[in-house]
Amino acid sequence: MSGKNKRRKLKKKRVSSIILILCAVFSLTGCHGKKGLEPFALPDEFDASANYEITFWAKNDTNKTQTAIYEKAIDDFEKLYPNIKVNLRLYTDYGKIYNDVITNISTGTTPNVCITYPDHIATYLSGVNLVVPLEELFADEKYGLGGSEVRFDSPAADEIVPQFLNECSIADHYYGIPYMRSTEACYINKTYVEALGYTLPDMLTWDFIWEVSEAAMEMDAEGNFKVNGQKVLIPFIYKSTDNMMIQALYQKEAEYSTKDGEALLFNDTTKDFLQTISEHAESGAFSTFKISGYPANFLNAGQCIFAVDSTAGATWMGTDAPLCDISADKIVAFETAVMPVPQFDPAHPKMISQGPSVCIFNKEDSGEVLASWLFAQYLLTDEVQIAYSETEGYIPVTSRAQKSAEYHDYLAGSGTDQELHYEVKIRAVEMLLSHIDDTFTTPVFNGSASLRDASGQLIESTVKSVRRGETIDDAYVETLYKDTASLYRLDQPNRQGTSGKADLGPLSGSAAALLCTLAIAWVLIALYAIRGRRREKSRND
Repeated sequence: MSGKNKRRKLKKKRVSSIILILCAVFSLTGCHGKKGLEPFALPDEFDASANYEITFWAKNDTNKTQTAIYEKAIDDFEKLYPNIKVNLRLYTDYGKIYNDVITNISTGTTPNVCITYPDHIATYLSGVNLVVPLEELFADEKYGLGGSEVRFDSPAADEIVPQFLNECSIADHYYGIPYMRSTEACYINKTYVEALGYTLPDMLTWDFIWEVSEAAMEMDAEGNFKVNGQKVLIPFIYKSTDNMMIQALYQKEAEYSTKDGEALLFNDTTKDFLQTISEHAESGAFSTFKISGYPANFLNAGQCIFAVDSTAGATWMGTDAPLCDISADKIVAFETAVMPVPQFDPAHPKMISQGPSVCIFNKEDSGEVLASWLFAQYLLTDEVQIAYSETEGYIPVTSRAQKSAEYHDYLAGSGTDQELHYEVKIRAVEMLLSHIDDTFTTPVFNGSASLRDASGQLIESTVKSVRRGETIDDAYVETLYKDTASLYRLDQPNRQGTSGKADLGPLSGSAAALLCTLAIAWVLIALYAIRGRRREKSRND
């Protein structure tokens, strides 16, 4: 064979090898880049002869009472549906649930039913037909809310509180049902407020809190704060600074975001609020949970006057708090008041609605999805709703449970014991019940969680900068806006931010693996080509 023919054959062999490598790579691409599951189609009948095993991921904060409620709900449900087995997996943090769902999307092993937040659900929607839209299930005469074939007393659609259900609306579809709802409350050391010469108003205002907090900073000759006789005092501590910023903007009727995901947070109202915060951070009258610690611990030790936290955190607040985290010898006796968060316009209060929702993940077997829906719907029954709401400062999401005799008996027992009927907890609940119409929710879209985090980061960064002695002026805020937008990728055209485009979130495991495979494949191709050229050159030599 001539040298020319040998070279032609060698080139042909190399091209064939390259094609084989590329075929392997693109087969992987096809595996991970397919269109996803088919849209869920509701079966005509639930197949009671088929056995289904579904997974339920939930959060319980290591609260054994909540765990027992989940377990009882599962046991009672399985008695009604013997062909459905529910496997419970508990988490102590919603963020961990979110991360595990994202990880499991790539392997097709998402749970069937998951307690999560609407902001997180919006990110799950990046998977095609991954989360089941629920309108058809809501309305189905047989298996929908209040359906004729449902084996338990299911609430009707109009018995779910509209404000809570609307939070689960994403891109014109309901992708979740509310499970529990809370808002934020200001837990107040009323004893210290009155010792400073003030009387609590009917509705807290930002001006009142700032004034009292600054007055509390007066110290005696020995370096102790006069109001508590201690060397430690942070009059005003806010736990969730994202809520602090968002509520302030909504109260001011300032811009935060569009429903489509355009970030409008970085505005003059935000700047003014940050500058006010900086003034009180500089005096030491204000701090945050992330910087100083849990507000309840300071409140219970007599080292805080205004502690803002969720109503779901009420069992940690006050002299007799059943879940107090500090030692008994550190607790100071005081009268605890529970009020809505401070307002700019007390005649028209606005407070955020928050709390976990339940979503259902799509599967290849539509019967399995229907089984998941039946269990998710069971979580809305009066028994589950009331039992869970009694564990913390949540309220039921159905008007039927809220109006039930059992729930009213629970509320009427306020103060009769320091556990189930802990007075501060029930007052926090009653505060929310009386202000449901004053609650609001922020738009939910793919990337809304990042925007929420950014809003809190603005406050955290400002307070930290004050502590470092930096000047909080217009130039500082402008730089802070740019840095925060960059940190949360709100300034990138391919993110859900100022462009209004989708936030793709962190790379999934499959995407990362695919990129690595592509990179390795191209490296191998290059090495193979280089090696071929060297062999050909050596032969020619």
